[in-house]
Amino acid sequence: MYGKAFAPEYQGALTTLSVNSSLTEVLAAGTEQLRAAERAGQHGEAARCGLAVAEAHRRLGRIGEADRAWKASYRAARAAGDLAAMAWALWSGGTLARQRGAFALARRLLELAAELGERGGDIVVRGYSLAGLAETGRIQGDYEAVGRLHEQLLAEARRRGEARHTVWALEGIAQIHRNTGSYDTAYALFEEAAGIADGADDRRGHAWALRGLADVVSVRDGDTGRALALLSEAEETCRAMKLSSALAYNHKMRGNVLYRVGRHAEARDWYERALAEFRAMSEPRGEALARLGLAKSLAHLGRDRSETAAELADLARALDRLGLRHAREMVTRAQEEFGTLEESRARSDVRAEAVR
Repeated sequence: MYGKAFAPEYQGALTTLSVNSSLTEVLAAGTEQLRAAERAGQHGEAARCGLAVAEAHRRLGRIGEADRAWKASYRAARAAGDLAAMAWALWSGGTLARQRGAFALARRLLELAAELGERGGDIVVRGYSLAGLAETGRIQGDYEAVGRLHEQLLAEARRRGEARHTVWALEGIAQIHRNTGSYDTAYALFEEAAGIADGADDRRGHAWALRGLADVVSVRDGDTGRALALLSEAEETCRAMKLSSALAYNHKMRGNVLYRVGRHAEARDWYERALAEFRAMSEPRGEALARLGLAKSLAHLGRDRSETAAELADLARALDRLGLRHAREMVTRAQEEFGTLEESRARSDVRAEAVR
């Protein structure tokens, strides 16, 4: 039913690159072809090669370089009058904005990308842009608003036999079910995603699906050994492909799995490692989640209660600013668990009074 996975963001002279090409390979080839296109004055080709460069930088966590690259790609596409290439550049920019925690900007750019993609007759970039909007809402915890869009995009991907997009949609829907407590449904969807990704040779999608399976077997079954084995398998792919963000989330999940069985010192070490990785790539959502895990681990290891209260209160404010609803609820549960909720509310009242 599904063909081989492909990477539509690798365009022009870079279509020979595989979905499994390492990001360093993509960056090297993309930069070489981009320079050649610029020297030849080929704006359209420069836009398409620049897209691959932007995406490689983004996935490697090089935020400044990624920002400059997608904007340069957009300018080249505009100079060429290529609406589809303009849409792809905006999609890259919107994806980067979401990674940086700028969710309002992400939505604006992705909406524009979807519109230009439709006007330019490129159904793939339109679909990717709508998927980006769906993922932005899901990350913010707005499940009711984006659940239907995930299902719509899944149906479209299945109809066209697009393995990579089908895997993405399945994983997104699975994550919503996992976060709302429907563990059996989440497991089945992650398992289906893993099978499709494996069959289509989509190693990135497979690694993310394994991470999802590890989470469910840990929280639902308490099977720590299997969860850690799944994460180790996924980590091999992350390292081989230089997937910096996926690797950091893998390490954060390893902390979660260990925390759930009371191995708090080990969990602390993995959260600290993930936190450093997220900070290095300026990814505020991952940073906040790693900070939360670290704060809870340290509390169990004897950290002073007032320090835990202050850390959780600061995290709550950070997540409120980002608009991450589900993660914010997790902080509230942690405040209740460690008996700091009322103290945090009192601190907030004092801060509000000081501002007035």
